[in-house]
Amino acid sequence: MRIRATVAALSGTLALSALAVPAAQAADGPQQKQLDAAVSEVAQSAAAGSTKLTKVTVNGGKDVVVGTTNKVKFSIAITATDPYGIAAASGFLYHGPDLDHADGALIPDDLNAKCKVVNSTTSTCTLSVVADPKTDFLNSAAGSGWKLFVAADGKRGGYVENEKYASDARFQRYARLTTNASPEPVKKGKTLTVTGALTRANWESNKYAGYTKQDVKLQYKKKGASSYTTLKTVKSDTKGNLKTTVTASADGYFRYVFAGTSTTPSVTSTSDFVDVN
Repeated sequence: MRIRATVAALSGTLALSALAVPAAQAADGPQQKQLDAAVSEVAQSAAAGSTKLTKVTVNGGKDVVVGTTNKVKFSIAITATDPYGIAAASGFLYHGPDLDHADGALIPDDLNAKCKVVNSTTSTCTLSVVADPKTDFLNSAAGSGWKLFVAADGKRGGYVENEKYASDARFQRYARLTTNASPEPVKKGKTLTVTGALTRANWESNKYAGYTKQDVKLQYKKKGASSYTTLKTVKSDTKGNLKTTVTASADGYFRYVFAGTSTTPSVTSTSDFVDVN
């Protein structure tokens, strides 16, 4: 399984870097004592569990919104601490209860994070990840439920890893929303029909499909006004379509507004201007 293979490669690489101790030039005399002391110090540091993960952030704490075709780049920032400083760190995201039951994974092409020293004991190490809607997601992976496998090396042999690091990362299905008011123009006091459609990315078909049974607000702004007023809430039908009627009162703009859900971001349609005479 690719995820377990990645874990093995990641852990092995970091462990090797953690155990890299400067070699003495000769294996006898003072040099041998120096080497023995260094090895002992490394062993004690690793055994004490002195390396710690203090913070992991995905996409700067913002939701990652993915459509049907464009790849989306984001970062994983791992902050770790060790009394002797941080040598390396790595990690990746997966969706599911644990590594053996994951239904999706987002793995950096380069597992070697770029580390920036915060102080003598702490570094923040960043990984770049690219999400491809054509290969990386099932629709069930939208929203939360993502976890991280993360690991870090101390400079003197300390090592830490966490297979189920909790993540507040959310991956959302990009949404579209339209508005059309008719007839145009219309006489004052007559009925206007305002239609539209709420659709969102289907990561399995790579097409947009109706987002059904969702509450969407119809808003109106009179010509010359500075803000919109909500007229009513309309529920999308079984195909994501929207339809309602209002009485024409004055020239103005109509638009639909969707507040969003955990799996789908908020979206506001382009406004439609209606000439009332």
